Amino acid sequence: PRGEFQLVVEALEPVGPGALQLAFEQLKKRLESEGLFDQKHKKDLPLLPSKIGIVTSPTGAAIQDILRVLWRRNDRLNVLIFPAKVQGSEASAEIIQGIECLNMKTDVDTIILARGGGSLEDLWAFNDENLARAVFESRIPVISAVGHEIDFTIADFVADLRAPTPSAAAEIVSGAREELVKGLESLAQRSSQAIRLGLKSRRERLRTLASSRAFVDAESRLKFFLQRLDELQTRLAKTLPSMFRNSRQELSQQE
Repeated sequence: PRGEFQLVVEALEPVGPGALQLAFEQLKKRLESEGLFDQKHKKDLPLLPSKIGIVTSPTGAAIQDILRVLWRRNDRLNVLIFPAKVQGSEASAEIIQGIECLNMKTDVDTIILARGGGSLEDLWAFNDENLARAVFESRIPVISAVGHEIDFTIADFVADLRAPTPSAAAEIVSGAREELVKGLESLAQRSSQAIRLGLKSRRERLRTLASSRAFVDAESRLKFFLQRLDELQTRLAKTLPSMFRNSRQELSQQE
């Protein structure tokens, strides 16, 4: 009853969402009002990319997942990795540097920002305003592949495409070639089948016409005319000499 205690307050956070979540929502709302999330600004991914630029940690699990999928689905795809920290106070600056460096390349078709899952604090580098503007200004299409499917960052909203996981990003950039090959194979099979069915139908039609009465009668009539022609030729061969003799006699009498 006579005890005393003391509270030493070192930090305060509002009731409800934490300070980071509140900052995330405020930045998201402001950038959205500026139009950085508008669909009209989204760039289309190339159908058949030849080189992919990846900004991520070279020692993380995300890059291993991406490379494993790319080697399995499209081993002809070239990959250029820009090593960058993906967590901590220096991470956002290094990721921005990676985006700017890859944009100076003339042969990079798509950029992937990749990182594995984590807490809001772990992914905070991808909620940086300067990073969001670097993604928006990139001339090369950017895929944001940060965290797991349930994780969302500001980079996801600004990027031209959001992939739920790094592996999914690799599936996206490598899938077009596989789908195109499958589509061509399917068209080739359908064309071949259509040609075979068409030839079969025409053969059957030709057999039907060849066995019809019209063709049989035509053949018999042709034989009749050939026989008649032979008879006329024979008669003509017999008649022409006598006609020539008569003509010569008439001509000599006139002289």
